[in-house]
Amino acid sequence: MKEKLTIIKVGGAVVEDEEQLQQLLNDFSAIDGAKVLVHGGGRRATKIASQLGIETKMVDGRRITDEQMLEVVTMVYGGLVNKHVVALLQAIGVNALGLTGADMNVIRSHKRPLKNGIDYGYVGDVDRADGDMLSKLITVGVTPIIAPLTHDGKGHILNTNADTMASETAKALAALYDVTLIYAFEKPGVLRDADDNTSIIPVITRADFERYRLDGTISGGMLPKIENALAAIDAGVSRVIITLATAIDGHHGTIIT
Repeated sequence: MKEKLTIIKVGGAVVEDEEQLQQLLNDFSAIDGAKVLVHGGGRRATKIASQLGIETKMVDGRRITDEQMLEVVTMVYGGLVNKHVVALLQAIGVNALGLTGADMNVIRSHKRPLKNGIDYGYVGDVDRADGDMLSKLITVGVTPIIAPLTHDGKGHILNTNADTMASETAKALAALYDVTLIYAFEKPGVLRDADDNTSIIPVITRADFERYRLDGTISGGMLPKIENALAAIDAGVSRVIITLATAIDGHHGTIIT
């Protein structure tokens, strides 16, 4: 039987709220067995860019990353947010190590080509994650904390979607572990009505997803999240759950199958 491994992806809204973040990290520390945390930080990057007089440009919820914005996200994701999370985890007894995809070559990507005439700039689309290398860290008792930055093998850091990084990390580790991937954010799951937190959809299959996408029940930033979740299931990840950041210990929310 494979050893259990839990991968938690936590979004930027939770990372910005110290109380929610601390509760999430307390719950994360209590998870039995091997674990990995992947974090976002987009709201902090937008705020600091603004303070530096750098305009944030978004298309369909995706950040356009020019040279100035790349400097900001590298500092914020790889430094400010990542090391803050690592320090908080060390304080509660988790031996955490902060990583970008460039560290130990754990996540390699390529610069996103033009899409529908849009140049996203220094944005990376993942080629592969190195499950063997991450497993070596986990085996010696290290908990990887992964920032949403990758590299192209040619010396360039690339801004990369954290949901995708969590999915790719889960896929790479599924050959070695019984992997549960949990997307933790500010809602209690995938909702039928975005304004009603009780309208949780308990289970979503691929067929359900296609139906909900067509009728508009699922839209916006939730679309790529569920696409990543389904890709992880297809690649051998045992279970994917989308849930409230303060409920990761109970595994409530929406199960993707």
